[in-house]
Amino acid sequence: MPLDLEMDLKSNMEERDWFLKKLCRRTADTGLDLNRNGLTTVDVKETDLEELDISWNDFVGGTLHSFTQQMHPISKLKVLRLCSCRLTTEDVQTLGGALEMIPELEELSLSWNSKVGGELPQVLRTFQQGSKIRTLELVDCALTSQDGVFVGHLLPKLRSLEVFDLSNNINIGSSLDIIAQGLKSTSGLKVLKLHSCGLSQKSIRILDGAFASLDVLRILDLSCNKELGGGFEDVPAQLALLERLEVLDLHQCSLTAGDVTSLTQIIPLLSNLEDLDLSSNRDMGGSSENLLSRLRFLPALKSLMINSCALQRKTFTAFAEASMYLPALEILNLSWNKCVGGNLELLQQTLTLSRSLRVLRLSSCSLVTEDMVLLASVIQTGHLATLQRIDLSYNDRICDAGWAIFCQNLCFLKELTELDISLRPSSSQDCGQWFRHLLCAVTQLPVITEIGMRRWVIPAPQEKELDCITQDHRRDIRFDHGGFQCAAAL
Repeated sequence: MPLDLEMDLKSNMEERDWFLKKLCRRTADTGLDLNRNGLTTVDVKETDLEELDISWNDFVGGTLHSFTQQMHPISKLKVLRLCSCRLTTEDVQTLGGALEMIPELEELSLSWNSKVGGELPQVLRTFQQGSKIRTLELVDCALTSQDGVFVGHLLPKLRSLEVFDLSNNINIGSSLDIIAQGLKSTSGLKVLKLHSCGLSQKSIRILDGAFASLDVLRILDLSCNKELGGGFEDVPAQLALLERLEVLDLHQCSLTAGDVTSLTQIIPLLSNLEDLDLSSNRDMGGSSENLLSRLRFLPALKSLMINSCALQRKTFTAFAEASMYLPALEILNLSWNKCVGGNLELLQQTLTLSRSLRVLRLSSCSLVTEDMVLLASVIQTGHLATLQRIDLSYNDRICDAGWAIFCQNLCFLKELTELDISLRPSSSQDCGQWFRHLLCAVTQLPVITEIGMRRWVIPAPQEKELDCITQDHRRDIRFDHGGFQCAAAL
């Protein structure tokens, strides 16, 4: 055996031995966190253990049998997280037996373990007798259609289920009808995530029948199901019955004009909605005028993502008028909507009235110098004082004068931590005199940590100015420019 391979094997064996020995030591705590190989300050008495997280430890794979032997008894365990542990087929089979000895289990996370796929009935067989499980996370477990059928039949026996995540299991969509039937029995469900599950047009009609039973649902994620487009057309609006819904994620679902028409009647009725993501649905750009206009009926909205929606001037205007009635808005992403450029003045009243906006993303919006003048004016008058992150990247039409007036007023944003003004990958420009204004502003921003300036070329004299500033101040700020990162100890 080659020496380097032998050393690697020895190292892995030592890690596993250390891991198992660590679990055998005894103290009086009730939780053990070995996530990413991290340890708590004390070890754990196994008889008192209530929470165990050994996620993101590759060397767990192949050791689960030994682990369960050394951890007897674990009957008080309530939380078990084994995410991305490279569980083997043997581990998965062992886990099924181990779960039979944990009747008090309330949370189980097996995400990012591909060997779970095809073995789910074996793993969760004890749940068929009933369970206290509240959280079940099976993200990216390579679940099969047969696993989906099993889950559908299992759900009625999980009466306490509150969080259910099947995301990134592309084969689940074909068994959605049985899963939806099971969901009708989980009346206490608060979180349902079906991100990238191979859902199709008919999936919305199937799920719509379950929504009436999920009246306490808080989070619904159907994102990244590209075949979903058209599914909201002519479907009974049971989704509107989710009066407690706080998060709705439909990004990258290929929404059609018909979908937008239906959602226009549904979304404004979700009065408790705090987070709405409609991004990366380009076909809604010219048909969302009424929908965006009716966002004014969502006073609790804190986060709105409508980036990459190919908005047109009329739809952007409708949103701008409605946005004045969103006092709680904290995160706004309009990136990759070219119509924003030259029309930022439409948002002037919203930006002026804002008292809580923390994140503003206007990347690749074709902004022009006039837009920067307006933004600087709003900042100068003391508004947007709560901003923590600004993304103005990929706006190559702004001239030096625009950057200069913006940078001159940047110092008023005392809570700013991140600023991105990078150029698009195909561009490269020399920094103008405005860079000195930026450096001056940086010295007056107490919590700034990162400035993105990719593909801006800083002339030698200004590089020296940057060096001088780094010698006179004490904070670390990362300048990311010219395709490399420059760490400045300011």
